[in-house]
Amino acid sequence: MLRFQEIFKKFYLGKHYGRKLQWQPTLGHCVLKAEFNDYTSRKEIQVSLMQTLCLLLFNDTDELSFSEIQTATGIEEIELKRTLQSLACGKARVMYKIPKGKDVEDTDSFRFADDFKHKLYRIKINQIQMKETKEENASTTERVFQDRQYQVDAAVVRIMKTRKTLSHVLLISELFNQLKFPVKSPDLKKRIESLIEREYMERDKDNPNLYHYVA
Repeated sequence: MLRFQEIFKKFYLGKHYGRKLQWQPTLGHCVLKAEFNDYTSRKEIQVSLMQTLCLLLFNDTDELSFSEIQTATGIEEIELKRTLQSLACGKARVMYKIPKGKDVEDTDSFRFADDFKHKLYRIKINQIQMKETKEENASTTERVFQDRQYQVDAAVVRIMKTRKTLSHVLLISELFNQLKFPVKSPDLKKRIESLIEREYMERDKDNPNLYHYVA
């Protein structure tokens, strides 16, 4: 798979000079053809790239330990546990976990489910979503807003360039109307302060709640 990835990279960069190709493996999926003990029972399994890497190992063996799978795939521990859990503990179990249980441990082993049966020909096996802690959720929200700061700044400058002079209340109202993502007033105020410091706009000398666009 890495070889084909490198071939495509050379092809893409050869046609698009100056661009950077960034792979997002978590967004991709694969369709695997699988045969089970009953050779009439052939299935197509739609899985993520991580799930694919794990399943392909069982072309050469029937049983593998967690550490053997980790060594062979190079998937980090948390992601690998989530991936194996989806294959061995979900609704469509194409693997058996030894010993049985809902959670995957470092000491577990896994067997390919030779006797797997399903009424559908193509089965999609979803990844298990990890629950974020409050701290992780707050951190994610902060990172998202950091990425959107440029959009907020551009919207403020665009509005002020058109209106020339605007009160704080009306500017905030305009921003809420134009921005396509949720945002809080204190965060908008910070971006306005930043633009004033960078001299894109200025406060009125007599009325601090009135802004003027600086050409």
